[in-house]
Amino acid sequence: MRRLLPVAGTGIVESLTTERARRLSRRAFLKATGIAGGGLLLAIGLPTGGGRGGRLAHAQQAPAAAASAPAAFVRIGADDTVTVLINKLEMGQGVFTSMAMLVAEDLDCDWNKVRAQHAPTAAVYAHPRYGIQATGGSDSISSSWLQYRTIGATARLMLIQAAAKQWGVSTERIDTRAGMVIEIGGQKRRASYGSLAEAAMQVPAPARAGIKADPKDFEILGKPTRRLDSREKVDGRAEFGIDKKLPGLRVAVIARPPVFGGRAAKVDPEKAKAVKGVVAVLPVQVDRGGAGVAVVADGFWPAKQGRDLLAIEWALPIGIGTAEQLTQYRQLALQPGLPARSDGDAGAVAGAARRIDAEFAFPYLAHAAMEPLSCTVDLQADRMTVWCGSQFQTVDQVLAATAAELKQEQVELVTTFAGGGFGRRANPKADYVVEAVRVAVEMRKAGVVGPVKVIWSREDDMKGGYYRPQQVHRVSVGLDDKGMPAGWQHVIVGQSISKATAFEKLYLKDGVDAMTSEGVIDTPYRLPNMRVSVHHPEANVPVLWWRSVGHSPAAFVVETLIDEMAAAAKQDPIAYRLALLDTKQARHRAVLALVRDKSDWSRPLPKGRGRGVAMHESRGSVCAHVVEASVDGNRIRVHRVTSAIDCGTAVNPLTIEAQLQSAVVFGLSAAFYGKITLADGRVEQGNFTDYPLLRFDEMPPMSVHIVPSTAAPAGVGEPGTPPIAPAVANAVAALTGKRLRNLPFDLSA
Repeated sequence: MRRLLPVAGTGIVESLTTERARRLSRRAFLKATGIAGGGLLLAIGLPTGGGRGGRLAHAQQAPAAAASAPAAFVRIGADDTVTVLINKLEMGQGVFTSMAMLVAEDLDCDWNKVRAQHAPTAAVYAHPRYGIQATGGSDSISSSWLQYRTIGATARLMLIQAAAKQWGVSTERIDTRAGMVIEIGGQKRRASYGSLAEAAMQVPAPARAGIKADPKDFEILGKPTRRLDSREKVDGRAEFGIDKKLPGLRVAVIARPPVFGGRAAKVDPEKAKAVKGVVAVLPVQVDRGGAGVAVVADGFWPAKQGRDLLAIEWALPIGIGTAEQLTQYRQLALQPGLPARSDGDAGAVAGAARRIDAEFAFPYLAHAAMEPLSCTVDLQADRMTVWCGSQFQTVDQVLAATAAELKQEQVELVTTFAGGGFGRRANPKADYVVEAVRVAVEMRKAGVVGPVKVIWSREDDMKGGYYRPQQVHRVSVGLDDKGMPAGWQHVIVGQSISKATAFEKLYLKDGVDAMTSEGVIDTPYRLPNMRVSVHHPEANVPVLWWRSVGHSPAAFVVETLIDEMAAAAKQDPIAYRLALLDTKQARHRAVLALVRDKSDWSRPLPKGRGRGVAMHESRGSVCAHVVEASVDGNRIRVHRVTSAIDCGTAVNPLTIEAQLQSAVVFGLSAAFYGKITLADGRVEQGNFTDYPLLRFDEMPPMSVHIVPSTAAPAGVGEPGTPPIAPAVANAVAALTGKRLRNLPFDLSA
């Protein structure tokens, strides 16, 4: 018998036998949760208010009771299949597989019979900490670690209790293995989960259920596991948001103001209406208070053709240029801002034996996911259904209802697969969802019948979407006579992401947005006399979190300066970092040791190559990269990347490897090419032709190494991105002596 760790059900496990659930018939419950067929349906309830989630719900003006009934997380079919409902968005990060593994491990089911699907949008699927249904912060697995494992353990116990009742034996004489309930001793009876599912449905969910206490007992967790959703994505069965089809579906595209906050003052729609397939040209309010024009047609191509033929006179505000903005930021960076961290002696840098002064500039960046944004809306008189790849189901549902003048419970939001997100689909203002609903409302006013899918072309999103903020960092580091840090003064200039959103109360403290200073003020290095301040200038450019948010510029600044400090001290870069970590930073030390060993750090390099290292902690994980690079004229070539990560328990090593590979591609794309610029308020980039991604021939060989751990899992999707650009910069500095301060890299500067 395995050793179990008891997990209390208070606030986590809620039985279908609660008073609220008793009011539902079994058929009504199946209909409400969107699951058809027989089998065991296990309801695991979550609190809907209090804590940070309660504040979020209040800020979004969500109803106190966001959903009326608990919903099912697990279905065990009569054919022994186990379907796990995933309350996160599967956008390529592998949660369909990893979260299903959490349930399957403590359910003791046959992995070959496990399936996964997106959960409906309902309060029961809310994030355990935030109180809203959401995907972000690389915490899908960490937030589900106990929750989903408890779900599996609870279902297992219900199956055991059902078998014990049928066989007339004590539950202590029953065990499970690979989807079978087994009697120990006696008649040694066996029953499949599917054969017991109906009987288990009648068993009240226990208040406590034991999950496996010893990782040595894991049979699924920690094993490299192929993804459950791969086959349907390869053969085309998977439905992404942009794939949605409905009878009578119209497609709309929107002409948005070329400068944020503008409006269409005069529109001549006649040429657009003459395009075959165009059925309507409608005014529509767009995000950030502007006014645009929607062209509705029988398909995307006639809608786009019609939009291209619109004659629009725009009333536009005065737009900012990023070059002028950068000049302003550099001037601000010369003055202290609002304090984010103030330790020790303010004069330590000025009195140091040696000083390093550096200025760093980071441009606006687009999310540039492979699947462009889309949202399908079927608006009826008293209800509405919305289909999209949403990272913020609760927020999107609430704001969609508001836009349609419906109650939240009248709106069904169906989560589809998404081809990437990187934070773009987690918009506190639900821009692409709200705009689609507004188009549907205008269609109804105009008498145009049928559902509508609003599609953003890649140019639409790149020219009119949301961006990682442009930033300037100015740092002065004081060193003692041995090259060790004596003081650190750091000023950051950049727009606040959380200001004027539902997240302002969470992240904006004393005027400082924590998402701007993260990764700097919480550095693991012992940096005495550290003072960090922040300026948040206003700008007419919409900003949003971008994969790793503030950690990517923070890691670049800190890790390139640490490398420069090591050079000043004439020490090995890894040895210098280890000297700045105290013994409490065991995880950081282990990651550095692993990446040093696996990268052959001490091995001489071929002529013309340099080697660089960078390490950063984010989302609870510590990640380091060692890069080998060369320089050919103004071009940097990365030849090898060795990565190490401590992310706690490695739920699925294949997913961790894939996510780190993805993070390196994402980070190198930004480091080499990523740059959104504006001239007179107009975004100059529009597609991958002028906002390139890393190409196949530029992707270096890469190896991923995981520090063994039995700690709870931490984030994986984002932590690999911040350290890759500084590792490249440090390799270039080791080779050429040139310190790169700005992104994207420009060796000619």
